[in-house]
Amino acid sequence: MVMPHQIYGSSRGSLALTSGISDHPLADGICATLVTIHGYKCQEHEVVTKDGYILSVQRIPGGRVGVGGNGDTKRQPVLIQHGDGVTWLLNQPEQNLPTILADQGFDVWISNTRGTRFSNRHLSLQVNQQGYWNWSWDELAKFDLPAVFDYVYNETGQKIHYVGHSQGTLIAMAALSEGLLVEKIKSAALLSPVAYLNTVTSILGVVCREAIVANLFGDSAFDPKGQLLPFFNIARTLCDAPGIDCYGLLAPLTGPNCCLNVSTFHSFIRNEPQPTSMMNIRHCGQSIREKVVAKYDYGSSEANTARYGEAKAPAYNLSNIPKNLPLFLSYGALDTLSDVRDVNLLLGILKPNHDADKLTIQYINNYAHMDFIMGVNAKDVVYSQVLSFFKNHTGF
Repeated sequence: MVMPHQIYGSSRGSLALTSGISDHPLADGICATLVTIHGYKCQEHEVVTKDGYILSVQRIPGGRVGVGGNGDTKRQPVLIQHGDGVTWLLNQPEQNLPTILADQGFDVWISNTRGTRFSNRHLSLQVNQQGYWNWSWDELAKFDLPAVFDYVYNETGQKIHYVGHSQGTLIAMAALSEGLLVEKIKSAALLSPVAYLNTVTSILGVVCREAIVANLFGDSAFDPKGQLLPFFNIARTLCDAPGIDCYGLLAPLTGPNCCLNVSTFHSFIRNEPQPTSMMNIRHCGQSIREKVVAKYDYGSSEANTARYGEAKAPAYNLSNIPKNLPLFLSYGALDTLSDVRDVNLLLGILKPNHDADKLTIQYINNYAHMDFIMGVNAKDVVYSQVLSFFKNHTGF
């Protein structure tokens, strides 16, 4: 593994806008740009997966100087997974989950999914080669997440609390249902859990279901910032104009978020979305059309048999998730990606098979998809519950 590069915090304070990122180009990486400027220590790590992808992982080993949990005692590791790690750090540190956890005495690790800006390298493939993009979320569950778990476990010697949002919940549940991670995970907090996509109403669901993007852009990468650059440039120009409120632009994608800071939203559209593979888009579409949580369908019985030993892509059996693993699920009534009806379908599978005292469920009637990761009140509404959940399950 590549040795970590440790960056020590300073006391320069925050950036000018009320969000944590402003217009900084992120050329110096996540630690230097978004973490150490607020007085935290931060380390840049690299993790190599079994199929050769080089993943960027950030570690915040403790709280700010003068804030609780910054001593030399051994801290409990927490791994946080969405897609692009930047998304967790768009608000001020008092509102961002990674820094809140660090200030509460946890050893925080943030993972970045393959293909995103800081995880776009491979041992033998170049990002502009089609072979680099030959993966879907199956590979994220099979290779990426286990590799990061192994790395954090080897670095800390402890089982790991996990926080996933959106796709970060899907790959965790898929991995756990296949018997992966179970020896190294202490508990899992799943925010906006995504498994079934039967009733997704987001415009992203329409795009996936109808394979619109795949038909337009081919078989390798879907890079919205490149392939749809004119649209994003127009959106940025409009949203940066005085008096223009672009807050509602996310609603067709995520549902009507209640609680985003306007400057945080502007930072979000300047930095997101990140690239993914066309296979991942197609896999999403298959889930919507087939109404099942299954592995990628290669399009023919011959291809599936060569891959899986059976003619049909096998389903993930989510009832195989260990029944004594502490789980916390938090979902919102207005979320159009993690639709309430789909979450209830997931809970209908988990509840009968899970130990009742190991399953905690939170329903928030005014939250949509991005409120869980960028909401200015998420600290009080969601993250306080995550902290209590972790502290209640320290002995698992």
